[in-house]
Amino acid sequence: MVDLMFGGGRCHFEAGPHVNSCRTDARDLLSEARASGFRTLDSRSDFDALDANSAQSLPLLGTFAASHMDYEIDRDPKQQPSLAEMTNKALGILSAATKNTNSGFFLMVEGSRIDMAAHTNDPAAHVREIVAYWDAISAVRAYVDAHPDTVLISVSDHETGGFSVAKQLGPEYPEYLWNPFALEPVKHSIEYVSSKLLGQTTDSAKQYEFVRDTVFPKWMGIKDASHEEILAVAQEADSVQLRQLLSTAISDRAQLGWATHGHSAVDVNLYAYGKDAHLLRGSHENTDIGDFIVQALGLNLEQITSLIKNDKVVQDTPAIKQAWMGRRDLDAPEHHPHMH
Repeated sequence: MVDLMFGGGRCHFEAGPHVNSCRTDARDLLSEARASGFRTLDSRSDFDALDANSAQSLPLLGTFAASHMDYEIDRDPKQQPSLAEMTNKALGILSAATKNTNSGFFLMVEGSRIDMAAHTNDPAAHVREIVAYWDAISAVRAYVDAHPDTVLISVSDHETGGFSVAKQLGPEYPEYLWNPFALEPVKHSIEYVSSKLLGQTTDSAKQYEFVRDTVFPKWMGIKDASHEEILAVAQEADSVQLRQLLSTAISDRAQLGWATHGHSAVDVNLYAYGKDAHLLRGSHENTDIGDFIVQALGLNLEQITSLIKNDKVVQDTPAIKQAWMGRRDLDAPEHHPHMH
C-alpha cells in the first residue's frame, strides 16, 4: 500500500460528472481515501502545517492542484509547494515513520513536467523544470549523506522532443552556437500563454495588441517580434498550431532544435549515489535498475506478482479513447479555465 502521495490531479479524485471533476463516474475517491484512514490535503497551508518530523500524518494524500501542478516557471509559491519542498517533507515524514525499525522506506520522486514541457517543445519551461528537479535531487543527496545506508537512483524512462542544443535557421551553413540568454527573460510557459490567448476575445485588433504589447515582450522576453509573427499568433485558434508558433519563436532565438513532439529512442542518463551505487556505473539495460532495487530492498516479486494476477480488476466505466490518445493540448477538460 502507498503511504504518502503528494502532487496534483485532484480532479481525478473528485466525483463526476461535476465542474471540478475529470471523472465520468460518481466515485468520490477523496472520501473513499478518508474512509480508509488517509488524511487528505488540498492547499499550501495544509502542506505547511504538516510536521515533517512526525509519523502521525500517515497515510497521507495531498493534491495541490486541480490538474497538473503548475510549471515551475508559472508556479505561485504561495499556492503550490515546489518539488523539492514536497520531497523534503516526504523524506522527513517517512524517516520518522520508520525510525528504530528495520523496514526503511521507498520514495519515488518524479519531475514529470520535464517531459510535458518537451512534448510542447517549450525550452524555457523545460530548463526550469530540470533545475527544479535538481533542487529535489539535492534534498535527497543531503538525506543520503545523513543516512549512508540509503541509495539514490535518478533515471528517466525516455527522452522527449528529440532535443538538440543547435538549430539551423536557414539554408546557409549553420553557426556553431546556441543562445541560452533567449530563455532567461521568459516569464511563463507556452501552456500558460496559449491558455490566455485561446477564446479570450473576438476583437482581432485587441488580440493583436495583446500579443504585440504583452505576450511577446513581457511574457516571452521577445523584443524583436515581426509583424508576421505577431499576426500569426494573434489569429491562430488551434491550440496545437498556436503552441508550435510560440515554440518556434523562442527556440529559433535560442537556436535550439526539436525533432518531435513525442518520445525519442536516445539513451538516457543514469545516476546513483549512496550505498552500492557503484553497481549501477556504466551502461545498463532498464531492467537492471529494477533488479538492483529488488536486491537492495529484499523484495519478493513472485509473491506480489501472484497477488496481482489473482486480483481481477474490472473497469466499470467505458474507456474513452479521446481521454488518452491523440492531441496533448489544452483541449483536455482539466485545462479549462474553471479548473484553475
